[in-house]
Amino acid sequence: MEYVQENALRLWSEATAVWASGGWAMIAIATIALVMFGIGFKVNLELRGKGFQSVSERVWRLWIDDADQREGPIGRILNKITGAHSLREMGEAFDGLRAAETVPFERDLKVMKTCVSAAPLVGLLGTVTGMLATFGALSSGSGGDQTMGMIASGISEALVTTETGLVVALPGLFFQYVLTRKHEQYKAFLSHIETVCTKRLYKKLRRQGVVGQIQAP
Repeated sequence: MEYVQENALRLWSEATAVWASGGWAMIAIATIALVMFGIGFKVNLELRGKGFQSVSERVWRLWIDDADQREGPIGRILNKITGAHSLREMGEAFDGLRAAETVPFERDLKVMKTCVSAAPLVGLLGTVTGMLATFGALSSGSGGDQTMGMIASGISEALVTTETGLVVALPGLFFQYVLTRKHEQYKAFLSHIETVCTKRLYKKLRRQGVVGQIQAP
């Protein structure tokens, strides 16, 4: 146990030393990482909470005609749109549903995409400032140990910020891709429900001979 604690403390001290050597850009990269992964986990939890992958098509097709069996997020969606009495009303209901269900995800995914692009750019900016510090030490130093320390500090800042920016951006890019795929699956699910409900309403209106309600004005 003591050996594990010692190793943990040693790794923590080394990590903090490397982090400090990156300069001010590390704070910006850390902020970007917190925002990006925080939004990513939020989107992932919310998409999982929609329950569209846990309810089979056979079940929710039965729920369309049997309101008493509906439950969960899918049941609430069906409650919102199955009360339409015309194709126009159903179209408007699904337009409002898409605006409420998918637009927040699209906004969050755009923020994630921006963070993925910003992380390596901030790392590159840290690289530039580190190289400037290195050149400044070369031009103003006298070649002693102090000058060599300044040069090493500048090179360390340049390399650490570049590496950290890429380390943050690469998993963020993969995470954003996975969430985008899941979001597209949810949009396709809503479109499929719309198609099924619209066809059923059309057949119902056709049986009733309500021609004026079948075609939207």
